[in-house]
Amino acid sequence: MAVIADRCPHIQVQVVDLNAERIAAWNDPDLAKLPIYEPGLDAVVGRCRGRNLHFSTEVDAAIAAADMVFLSVNTPTKTKGLGAGQASDLKWVEASARQVAAHAQGHTVVVEKSTLPVRTAAAVKAILDAGPEGKSFSVLSNPEFLAEGTAIADLDAPDRVLIGGDDPAAIEALAAIYGHWVAPEKILRTNLWSSELSKLTANAFLAQRISSINGIAALCEATGADVSEVARAIGADSRIGPKFLQAGPGFGGSCFQKDILNLVYLCRHYGLEEVAAYWEQVVALNIWQQQRIARLVVNKLFGTVSGKRLAVLGFAFKADTNDTRESPAIRICRDLLEEGARLAIVDPKVKPVAVARDLGQAPGDCDGGWQMVDSALEAAAGADAVLLLTEWAEFGSLDWKAIASVMRQPAWLFDARAKADAAGAKAAGLNVWTVGEG
Repeated sequence: MAVIADRCPHIQVQVVDLNAERIAAWNDPDLAKLPIYEPGLDAVVGRCRGRNLHFSTEVDAAIAAADMVFLSVNTPTKTKGLGAGQASDLKWVEASARQVAAHAQGHTVVVEKSTLPVRTAAAVKAILDAGPEGKSFSVLSNPEFLAEGTAIADLDAPDRVLIGGDDPAAIEALAAIYGHWVAPEKILRTNLWSSELSKLTANAFLAQRISSINGIAALCEATGADVSEVARAIGADSRIGPKFLQAGPGFGGSCFQKDILNLVYLCRHYGLEEVAAYWEQVVALNIWQQQRIARLVVNKLFGTVSGKRLAVLGFAFKADTNDTRESPAIRICRDLLEEGARLAIVDPKVKPVAVARDLGQAPGDCDGGWQMVDSALEAAAGADAVLLLTEWAEFGSLDWKAIASVMRQPAWLFDARAKADAAGAKAAGLNVWTVGEG
């Protein structure tokens, strides 16, 4: 919405939420305090806020005034009931649709922006049509394909914009908004169901590549091959390409696992058991990779980490974001805490409250406990190992001589991202494990 406001100054964009604290953060005069960290977002919000980008808790009034409403609410995986662990929980989508039905005026275009199971638009349309008389609706699907950490660039120059619907006028109204900065050939039009399924499928294919290369990384370690060289070789094939072939601790974020599990649920719902099992294995391999890394740390440290201090570099699921949802660091850290490790965690953007929520325990200076520290050097003090779990740029240029000097010897660097200065760490006297290197 910020980018739309920036690119279309003639359009008034109202972002509304029931969470007053979050809206207050979006309105904070200090742009460094925005609730989401995303490179470049503060500049975009700074240009538009108060001009044609507004943040408010006045949901009903905003709906009534709107010609177009974007449904951008959370769709988490269900934790209980039918489809628990796989199906999407659509209660917020339904609640939003009912609120739109009650307060919209005249004709309103309702745009699904959340990632939704195929055919959700039918349910949204049924709820809207069951509302008070005297109003009408068109429902579109417009899934988002941006990546956290590069979201502004992805929105400014998208690979494609996808709009699904059955109302040509509504489709063209939304296409006209994107048309202010997106080339016409990159605005794709489909039916509703193809659009909804395309988002799930895109995320599933990307996650599949990550699980695939991580499986090959394990084989490289066992055989003496180098996964980076293998990735370069296969990525040079134009049919494959080089993207998403970086071995690491597995995929995270708000979409990949959730969307694959939803795809698994849909396949099983339609009796496609073999297809469901195929996609389910992508998630299973991702979990296995994280458990494998934790086990490897324990084994290299003489079979136990109980009472040992481990420095953890990075907790966000990827660099350039403060999002920790499904971060590989969570499972790896939990497994090490269960083994009795004492974790010293450093991340430039993640707050201690998020770490406490994700690890399910408050910080504590004890065996099986964790603390948040301010620097890699502080984390390494007295540590038996350093674990690089998030590829923040600052972790690629550390002073390994200084770090090694404060660690307990023999000491290890476990580079799960293949981004550290391995040569520098070895020269400083550390043992080094790099993902995918035999």
